[in-house]
Amino acid sequence: MMLSGDHQESDLPWGHTDTLLDSLGAQCGSMPVGTHDGEAKVRSKEEKRRKRRATAKYRSAHATRERVRVVAFNVAFAELRKLLPTLPPDKKLSKIEILRLAICYISYLDHVLDI
Repeated sequence: MMLSGDHQESDLPWGHTDTLLDSLGAQCGSMPVGTHDGEAKVRSKEEKRRKRRATAKYRSAHATRERVRVVAFNVAFAELRKLLPTLPPDKKLSKIEILRLAICYISYLDHVLDI
């Protein structure tokens, strides 16, 4: 979560979950939430992860991976589109139309094999 410099996460209404969880734990008879030794480690790992993800280098690498994923996704749809019969053959179809047509075509081929 991105916060401006003048606000801390604990200033926000949902930032007080520890006290709520502590009171719930006391009511349920379980060990209070804030007393685990590993909790500080988890928080520091989360803080390190947030800081790492906030860097320009990380964001740039993530954007590059996402572009590669989207290109591969679009190539897969284009290949599937080439296999489907439509009139006219070069008709532009949306991704959902390609999927629905593929379902119908597979169903038709299954029916042909059953005859």
